[in-house]
This record gives sequence, structure tokens and C-alpha cells, in this order.
Amino acid sequence: MEYFSIQELGLPDDIWAPFARRQAQHYAAGQLIYLQDTPAEGFYYLKSGRVNAFLSSEEGDERVLAVYQSGNLFGEASFFNDMPRIASAVTVTPCEIVTISRDAAAGLLSENPQLVMALLKYLSRTVWMLSNHLDGMAFRPAEERVTRYLLSLPRGEDGLVECTQEEISAAVSTSRVTVSRVLNRLARRGLVETRYGAVRLLDPEALGRE
Repeated sequence: MEYFSIQELGLPDDIWAPFARRQAQHYAAGQLIYLQDTPAEGFYYLKSGRVNAFLSSEEGDERVLAVYQSGNLFGEASFFNDMPRIASAVTVTPCEIVTISRDAAAGLLSENPQLVMALLKYLSRTVWMLSNHLDGMAFRPAEERVTRYLLSLPRGEDGLVECTQEEISAAVSTSRVTVSRVLNRLARRGLVETRYGAVRLLDPEALGRE
């Protein structure tokens, strides 16, 4: 699982302004935006809120692929590849989301040529993110997967990361019991503090060395 912002890509803060100016739709928390294996008729700009992209197996298991925050695009890979969705997307909090259709995308890209290179860079980061996610989930021990997940999420000035143990377990492909044990071990070492629906990172630098 990864989170990233446009600042990390070296893009201007207002690069997605042409998308942001379009009419946004309001979504309640827990509302499905699109479903895995369905046609990609558009992509999305997240004006506010938080969205999870996740994979579902035939047995009903779910694995979080990415967490999107305000200012992120999502659903763009399948849209530009003209292939079915590789994952589903659901709101975690109430959201304002702009849908970019094919006609809208064609018009906006022709009117704003700088968006083309920005989208290419964003898509390249998405490919890197998914490759990194596969490596992290397949080959790393549970404690490292949990710490990598926590460090990848945005946090407040006090180091608070909003996430539940259920979200962590889905993101790192392990059980909630294992996540609880890992967090307790990290807490005993003074690296984190667990709270209801959140984890406070007390020493992110030391946590990154775990």
C-alpha cells in the first residue's frame, strides 16, 4: 500500500486545477465509486476526503492497494489503458469527487498541454507504487510491512495517523491479530502509541529503521 502526493512528484501544487474547477459529486463514507473488472468510463479527482483502492478475491478476501487523499487522481490507469478496472474504489470518509469523462479529458488535455506530461509522470509513479506494493507484500516480514504502511500514510503535526487495525491488516496482507501484536511490540519500544482508530508515530525516524 502506498500514499503519495503531487509534491513528491515535483509537480506544481495547482497542476490539477483544471480538474478541481469542475463540478464535484458528494459521496458518503463507505460508498462504492467503481468496481473491479468493470469498464473504466472515466477517472477521478479527489477534491476532499479519503478513498481506498482495493483488490477482491473470488473467496471474498480484500487487499488495499492504495490510499488516496485530497488532491490525488485515481482510476486513471485503467482509463488510459482502456482496460477493465484492476481494483475497486470506496470512500473511507465523506468525499467530494470530480469525475472526468473521456470527452472532458480530451477537452482538458487539449486546452492544457502541461497536463499531459503531469499525467505521464503520475501514471509512472502509479506503476512504481504497484510494483513496490507487490515486493512489500510478498517478501517482507509482517512487522516491516506494518511499519512501511504506517510511514506511507500522511500524518498530523503530532505524528497521528488515522487508520484502524482492520485497515492495516487489509493493506499488508496479514491478520488483525498479527497487526495488534506488531503494534503492541512497537508501543513497548516507544515507537508508536495506539489510539482508537489511529496510531501516533512517536519516532518516525527510528520506525523507518525497523
